[in-house]
Amino acid sequence: MYLRATVLCENSVFGNQGAFAEHGWSVWLETPDKRFLFDTGPGNTLLNNASQFDIPLRDADGILISHHHHDHTGGLLSALRAIRRGPDQPPVPVYAHPDIFKDSFYDRKGNLSFVGLPQKRQVLELAGAEFRLDSEWREIDSGIYMTGEVPRSTDYEFGDQNIMHYGESGEITVDPVRDDQTVVIDTPAGLVVVLGCSHAGLINILNYVCEKTGRTRIHSLFGGTHLGPVGEDQVEKTITALHEFNIDRIGVSHCTGQKVGSRMAHEFGDRFFFCSVGTVVEV
Repeated sequence: MYLRATVLCENSVFGNQGAFAEHGWSVWLETPDKRFLFDTGPGNTLLNNASQFDIPLRDADGILISHHHHDHTGGLLSALRAIRRGPDQPPVPVYAHPDIFKDSFYDRKGNLSFVGLPQKRQVLELAGAEFRLDSEWREIDSGIYMTGEVPRSTDYEFGDQNIMHYGESGEITVDPVRDDQTVVIDTPAGLVVVLGCSHAGLINILNYVCEKTGRTRIHSLFGGTHLGPVGEDQVEKTITALHEFNIDRIGVSHCTGQKVGSRMAHEFGDRFFFCSVGTVVEV
């Protein structure tokens, strides 16, 4: 085995008694040499589910954050406390985009609700976080990468128009979520692409990953696709374009939504799987 990934937080759970689901995303990544927690969910289920699946959070070599939204960062404080068991322990590297601390809102018919990182930077640093912020593609460890900002090159991946932030002039405007990042693991069997929320657009992400790695064989693609909240045109064109990639396994979760997930199951047949709490991907 080169990689073992265990889903710790997701919107659904099946057949794992004692584990809980909530709207969010978190994955435990293990290679022969390293262990990383990718995202933390909102924070209500992470510790329980890690215990249920015998995941040793205390052994994490760091935390990887896809973007600043609370359903991916809300459990960061709990995760830090689980990893760094006391003030005498070394700090925990937290790899993220500089926008992790930005304010962000969801527009529900004119009512704005805060959806950013719940804790202040100082609180997280006092709990042991050592933030390593970068907006560029970077290698976290041998063969383990974070994409940084993904170029938006397609003409149909517009994203969720209800996610807002403060624009350059201080006005509330649509947030392109530039900090959206994906984790890429280069394995002998092909790339493993672990999505966070795919605000950058699934096809934009895959094009960029293939460009940066020089590889086109993708063993596993899984995570949030953010196809649930977007328009039918984006969904249709994304699924059509996805067929053009060399992907062995496709697993969807979180912001994909049940309707689009079922549609993708039909489209991709045996290559498809639903990526709920407790799902394990091995390469």
